[in-house]
Amino acid sequence: MTLQKNLGTALITGASSGIGAVYADRLARRGYDVILVARNRVKLNALAKKITTQSGRSVEVLEADLNNRAALTRVEEKLKQDETITLLVNNAGTGTHTPLLESQIDSMERMIELNVTALTRLTYAAVPKFVARRQGAVINISSIVSIAPEILNGVYGGSKAYVHAFSQSLHHELSDKGIKVQAVLPGATATDFWASGGLPLENLDQQIVMSAENLVDAALVGFDRGELITIPSLHNHTAWESYEKSRQLMSANLSSNSPAPRYTETH
Repeated sequence: MTLQKNLGTALITGASSGIGAVYADRLARRGYDVILVARNRVKLNALAKKITTQSGRSVEVLEADLNNRAALTRVEEKLKQDETITLLVNNAGTGTHTPLLESQIDSMERMIELNVTALTRLTYAAVPKFVARRQGAVINISSIVSIAPEILNGVYGGSKAYVHAFSQSLHHELSDKGIKVQAVLPGATATDFWASGGLPLENLDQQIVMSAENLVDAALVGFDRGELITIPSLHNHTAWESYEKSRQLMSANLSSNSPAPRYTETH
């Protein structure tokens, strides 16, 4: 059911299909107008028509390849100038399951440009306005490979680890300024990610694959609860709490004026 309230405008990257398209639908139903950003104008227009019909919300289409600096700049300017934007969903990204040594360096560089550089620039474009109003939110789509990088390609894992760490740092800097930050860590999700990398979805164990709809719905529950890190597929939440507690305890002891004894003892 569409919620009859105005929550401002959500700008969603990678919005033409998969996770981004589901976010657009769900956020419109919650009461956001939406700006859809992706490369495929045909898909964007079809989604915009569907969302407007079903939710009654205003939908704007912004065709942009975020690997193109001029197109990225246009989206940055939109974030800086549109005073209605209250939520940025950094969903656009690319990945691969191809091992590092079998991958082309140019493809790896483009992955970094999209997953890291574009996400960072868009966040920097949005956040100052949010801080000035003391209201706004950023949702960054990371991945479980941010904490388990051995699973897939090393550059992909490294780029998502950046998204994870960037989100934690943003939260630390901005939470007292009224800005909400969430990093979502999907596991295997039923999107075009797998087919585009040469591994059709049906080749995966279906017990580990979540639908994009279930993923986004769960992530939005985490968003409503104020979670910084949301892992929809992790059933044992105590495992994450223990991991995070250990990380924070260790962080207080990571810098010292002397080496640890294990590096100075002779054997």
